[in-house]
Amino acid sequence: MAWLDFQHPPSLNCEVPMSSNPPSDALTSDARPDTAEPLSDGSAPGWLRALGPHGRRAFAGAFGGYALDAYDYFTLPLSMVALAAYFGLDSGQTGLFTTVTLIVSAVGGAVAGVVADRVGRVKALMITVVTYAVFTVACGFAPTYETLLVFRALQGLGFGGEWAVGAILVAEYASTRHRGRTLGAIQSSWAVGWALAAAVYTLVFSFVDDGLAWRVMFWTGALPALLVIWMRRRVHDAPQARARREASERKGSFAAIFRPGRDGAPGLLRTTVFAGLLSTGVQGGYYTLATWVPTYLKTERGLSVVGTGSYLTFLISGAFIGYLTGGHLTDQLGRRRTIWLFALLSALCVLVYANIPSGADTLLLVLGFPLGFCMSAIFSGFGSYLSELYPTAVRGTGQGFTYNTGRAVGAVFPTLVGFLADSWGVGGALVFGAVGYGLAALALLGLPETRGKELR
Repeated sequence: MAWLDFQHPPSLNCEVPMSSNPPSDALTSDARPDTAEPLSDGSAPGWLRALGPHGRRAFAGAFGGYALDAYDYFTLPLSMVALAAYFGLDSGQTGLFTTVTLIVSAVGGAVAGVVADRVGRVKALMITVVTYAVFTVACGFAPTYETLLVFRALQGLGFGGEWAVGAILVAEYASTRHRGRTLGAIQSSWAVGWALAAAVYTLVFSFVDDGLAWRVMFWTGALPALLVIWMRRRVHDAPQARARREASERKGSFAAIFRPGRDGAPGLLRTTVFAGLLSTGVQGGYYTLATWVPTYLKTERGLSVVGTGSYLTFLISGAFIGYLTGGHLTDQLGRRRTIWLFALLSALCVLVYANIPSGADTLLLVLGFPLGFCMSAIFSGFGSYLSELYPTAVRGTGQGFTYNTGRAVGAVFPTLVGFLADSWGVGGALVFGAVGYGLAALALLGLPETRGKELR
C-alpha cells in the first residue's frame, strides 16, 4: 500500500498559495488536462496515483467516511427482527425506521451541501461523520420505540450529508478522464461498510442474547470518531476549487439551483428537478432491497443468523464489484447510458429474486450476486454525474439537495413494502422496488450527458 503515499500535508495554519502555477500534487481536474497525465493507464494504481498525495488523502477520508456511514446505517436493518420482537412492532412500524431516517437525511444532506459550499468540503465532511456517529450510539440506549425513532431520525442528519460532501471533495481533485472510476471507487466503500456490519452482526448475534445484541450493534457505531481525528490533520480541500468557491458571491445558494433559464441564459431548475427524480428512483429501489432483504431471508426463507450472513455475503460481494465495474463503465459508455443499463438490469433482478420458488435456496444464494452487482453499479456514476451537473459555487448545494431529496421521497418505498408485506408477504412486496428503477430511467430523458466535462 506504499503507493498511497500518505505523507503529512502543510499545517492547517498555513494557507496554500494560489498562483497560476500550483504544485502538481494540488492540481484539480480544471487545471490538469488529460494530455498531461502519463499515469492514465486505467489501472487502479494509475487513477489513484493521478490524484496526487493530497487527492489520495481526500480519497481515503471520503472512502472511510462513506464506509462507516454504511456501517452505521446497516446496524438497523440487520437488527430489525430483534428490534421488532423487543418492542413488539409490526412490519409497518419497523419500515417507519427507515423512512424517518431517509426523510430527515434530506434535510441533513441539503444543509450539509450549503455548509460545504460556504465553509469548505472537509469541515462539512467531519461535521456529518460526527453527527451520524453520535446518534447511532444514542440509538443503543433507547428505552422505547418512540425514543429510538427520534434518535434514528437525528442520525439521518449526518447520514444524509456525508456522501454528497465526500464525493464533491474527491471529484474536485479527479481528472475528467478518471472521474467516473474514481467516484465509483468511493461508492464501493458502501459495500465495505455493509460487509463490516454484516460480519459484526453475525458475531454479536451469535454470542449475545437478541434483547441486548441490537444495542451492542448500535454502540459499535462510535467507530467513525477515529476517522475524524485523522481527517482533521491530514485532509484538505482542492486548492483551485476552494479559490473559485470563495470568490463566488452565490456560493451555497438554494435560489441558484432553482433559477429557471431566461433571456438565453441557462438556469439550473430543470437540472435540479430531473436530478431529484433520478435520485428518487434509484434510491427508492435500493433502500427497498437494503431494508427488507435481511428480514425476507429470515422470516420467509427461514434462514438462521449465520445463514442470513452467508446469503448477504454473496449480495455484498456483488455490490462491491458492481460499484467498481460501474465506475469504469461510466467513463467508457457515459453517465446516462450506464445508469439506463443498470436501471433495467436491477428491475429484472428484483423481479426474479422475489419470485424464486420455495425450497430453491441454492438459486437464491447464487442470484444474490447479480442482484447486489446491478443495484450497486447504478450508483457508481452518481458522484461524477451530479458533480458535473452543477458549478463549483453551488455544487455542494445542488448535489446535497438532489441526492438527499431522492433519499427522502424514495424512503416511502420501504414503508410501503412494510405495509404491503402483511398481505403480500415480504417477497411479493419487494417487487415494488422495480418501480423505482423505472422512474430513474425516465428521469434521464431530462438530463444531459456530462462525460468529459471539466468542473468549473
